[in-house]
Amino acid sequence: MDSEALVSDYVLLGLRFDRLVEGFVDSYTGDPALRRRVDNESQPDPTRLAAEARRLRAELPEAGLAEPRRRFLAAQLTALECAGRKLAGAQLPFQVEAEAYFQVTPTSGDPDEYREAHRELAALLPGRGSLTERLAVVRSRDPVPADRLKATVQALSSALRDRVRGRFGLPVQEVVEYQIVTDKPWSGFNHYLGEYRSRVAVNADVGHRAANLPQLVAHESYPGHHTEHCRKEAGLAIRDHQLEHTIFLVNTPQCLMAEGLADLGLQAAVGPGWGPWAAEIFADLGIWMEGELAERMEVVMTRLLTVRQDALLMLHDGRADDAEVVAYLRRWLLMSEPRARHLVRFMHDPLWRAYTTTYVEGYRLLRRWLENRPADTSSADRYRRLLDEPLVPEVLRAELASHV
Repeated sequence: MDSEALVSDYVLLGLRFDRLVEGFVDSYTGDPALRRRVDNESQPDPTRLAAEARRLRAELPEAGLAEPRRRFLAAQLTALECAGRKLAGAQLPFQVEAEAYFQVTPTSGDPDEYREAHRELAALLPGRGSLTERLAVVRSRDPVPADRLKATVQALSSALRDRVRGRFGLPVQEVVEYQIVTDKPWSGFNHYLGEYRSRVAVNADVGHRAANLPQLVAHESYPGHHTEHCRKEAGLAIRDHQLEHTIFLVNTPQCLMAEGLADLGLQAAVGPGWGPWAAEIFADLGIWMEGELAERMEVVMTRLLTVRQDALLMLHDGRADDAEVVAYLRRWLLMSEPRARHLVRFMHDPLWRAYTTTYVEGYRLLRRWLENRPADTSSADRYRRLLDEPLVPEVLRAELASHV
């Protein structure tokens, strides 16, 4: 099979998964005729989809693809084979499933590290009451009213867009449209529409704060998901004619890379001092934010990142019921009960049940890779590789091992 036929079959395979699970294709900017062809087919059989993924992976070595493309497609097809097996009823240990999807092994965190993070957080928040109570007071001081949420998001987006245009570059015609929604299992979601356009939905139900919104906008738009989609569409898909990048598939290594770079977006676009920078934007809107405190708290809260993955493993390995997982999240992440239940709901969603791993392991791997860059490489150049290249987790681990 030549490379063009193989890539076309890969795209068709991804579109067929979307027939089985709505939302499996996160975005598609390729040939509409392929979408129409799949839409006119009978309902796919997941066992056959898994077999097709195996067949395509077996044919990769003879397809004449450059090594970065071969690695990318091999990783994606491994994930799709696992997804097909799961949809056909296969019972797999959760870690095996996550490894096939994301090329990482999810592991539990260390409660001693969580206790140390709590002590550091307590030092940042002196006063009376328990740490949970003191944190609740801080979190109650900078709410963004629902009726001002869209305007606030747009102001942050404009400021971040200016920075990203100067630091990384963007197509001149790119644009993001924001919508405020409710009753969703996530806080925000980027719907990439193609031709350098995104529609970003922000879920008002979670109760947004000034301290958290800069991270959300950076994650979904600049320099996160929207920026990555734009640059890969312009570069890999259009300039280089690598049509495997016209489709973005959930529960694949593609997602872990995307979530990791998006979670590191605020640091890439603004860096140290993002708290006071954001506070100035909020001040112009008449919204109060403790910029320096928010930034210092974020550093400490990052040490609690694996708590979410602990909860995921507890839930899917059958060691705990919902009430126990909610209690665990409330204890270590110091979450409110509604927020913890919202997160558990996300972990139960059939499509998203393994997805929390992308935020945890993606952040940890990409942060390590960004920090351990060669001496002659700038942080912007390192981050630009994530935006532009078809990297997968195994490549980053190999470069870290060889100090590239």
